[in-house]
Amino acid sequence: MDDTTFQRLDQEVRALQRPDPSLLTYYILMACLALPALPFVILPLYFRYHTLHFRFDAEGVSMGHGILFRREMHLTYARMQDIHLSQNLFERWLGIGSVTLQTAGAGEGGDMKLEGLRNFEAVRDYLYARMRGVREKALAPSETRSTEEQLLTEIRDSLRVAASAIEEQSR
Repeated sequence: MDDTTFQRLDQEVRALQRPDPSLLTYYILMACLALPALPFVILPLYFRYHTLHFRFDAEGVSMGHGILFRREMHLTYARMQDIHLSQNLFERWLGIGSVTLQTAGAGEGGDMKLEGLRNFEAVRDYLYARMRGVREKALAPSETRSTEEQLLTEIRDSLRVAASAIEEQSR
């Protein structure tokens, strides 16, 4: 991915703060499938839609929802292990999808699901580019360290040669 494509994608994804309005339609459809429990199912989904928000920044992704039981989650790009896209039949019909971000070792509680995204493939591409960027930056110090190690090795070898030359002169 070239810089201009990444910059365009960065602006597009950072502008996302709320799910697409089609997510509320999806929630209503799902609640209608539970006919006898409709009033009990629709209220939590309605409040979830209206409180759901996410934010993409330089460090990672934040997501939160809830009124009575708030859930806030922040996941850094370095902690992301895998990204999954999902889209069931109704979501496909509405043109939305979900992106699930997985972390290592956190179990089910460590997964973050961003629901109701219209352009979820672009979000996936953006997150993969960010993950690669974080990992490339993490590799850079080790490359510097190996250069420093090479320099120290050369100095050590030069000192050994000098020490052996001094030792020969003193004999």
